[in-house]
Amino acid sequence: MSLRARIAGGTLVLASAGLMTFLGTWEGEGQSTVYPDKLAANMPTVCKGITNYTSPYPVVIGDYWSDERCAEVEQLVVSKGQLKLADCISNPSITQNTFDALSSHGHNVGNPNTCASRAVGLINTGRVAEGCDALAWGNNGKPVWAYVSDGQGGKRFVRGLHRRRLTEVQLCKRGLPQ
Repeated sequence: MSLRARIAGGTLVLASAGLMTFLGTWEGEGQSTVYPDKLAANMPTVCKGITNYTSPYPVVIGDYWSDERCAEVEQLVVSKGQLKLADCISNPSITQNTFDALSSHGHNVGNPNTCASRAVGLINTGRVAEGCDALAWGNNGKPVWAYVSDGQGGKRFVRGLHRRRLTEVQLCKRGLPQ
């Protein structure tokens, strides 16, 4: 059974309460005024990581979004993102926690990046625990997905992004057989 079939059948939930709470921890919950996200080259961002790349409405620095608008757009953006993610995950037996962790990763770094990641490649071959670890660690044992542009053609490590990756690993593995 495909992930889309599991979603349609209700065994995987889009924008689950657990995922939305998780995103709120990492995406500035309560950010009702659009702000320039310094880690994303000052990209206008609001609510739980909503940007012009994902929102059906313009995201303009200084604008105020009501809690209702945030909830509406977050639900839409997260659900659409998860449906895109479901199309690149060929392992139909992943858990809600693994799906939510991958969804958080995709929400933060972009679903195309998550779909092309080593993590999804491993999960698709049935190596789920290793794939979960690959959300935060490279083959060489160094952190991955925790760097931003330094504005001078290089990258700088951001401890907060790595903490998010480590928490995604924990969520991804929650409930997996030991």
